[in-house]
Amino acid sequence: MPAIPTLPATFPAARRPFAAARRRARALLCAGLLALLAACSSTKVGPGYYRVQAGDTLSKIARQHDTSVAELMRLNNLSNPNRISKGQLLRVNAKGGAAPSSSTPAPAAASPAASAAAVRGIKLVWPATGTITHRYNGSSSKGITIVNKTGTPVMAAAAGSVVYAGNRLRGYGNLVIVQHSGDFLSIYAHNSKMLVKEGQKVSQGQQIAEMGGTDRSGPALYFELRHRGQPVDPSGALPPR
Repeated sequence: MPAIPTLPATFPAARRPFAAARRRARALLCAGLLALLAACSSTKVGPGYYRVQAGDTLSKIARQHDTSVAELMRLNNLSNPNRISKGQLLRVNAKGGAAPSSSTPAPAAASPAASAAAVRGIKLVWPATGTITHRYNGSSSKGITIVNKTGTPVMAAAAGSVVYAGNRLRGYGNLVIVQHSGDFLSIYAHNSKMLVKEGQKVSQGQQIAEMGGTDRSGPALYFELRHRGQPVDPSGALPPR
């Protein structure tokens, strides 16, 4: 989004239309992104698939679909039956369709080549310490899930401006969205506490929230990077870990 020019402080009245324009532009950007995230979280799934809900366990899902925990782990390449997260898409039937369907098209993740090309334009720091339970794969996971204890610091992965800090989007809990240069946005979900406000400038590595479990069964950070609205694999812009 192009920068909106400001006038010298000696013209306070003249600056008001520009400040209002900035607020309107920020509101439109935020509304558009929230609509995209809502589409992702409400995407319907096809036969043979199940989207994890708050309070679900793998054993509960297995009972509901007349299968076993071991079979669910095999179908979904899970290494730990206790590490599933709300919103995660699971295959529950080996005979199910190949892909989920959607009545509300969600933004497609960028191809591996497009992701790799996009993230060359940004350098990130890890937004939190902890155990990585899910990495970006472009389909069932369009971001990274980092598990740690409640209160673990959540940091801005790059410098930017906070365009959203709230909890109006079901499935993401206390959510912070930061806009960066180069048409990038970063998303930080499930926080226990948000430490920034909309419109606030943040520096890379600055603490913006505390990890939590809002709209989730346990404390974790869901981190996502988007370029021009599309989820991209952030691993190419993050330090090795």
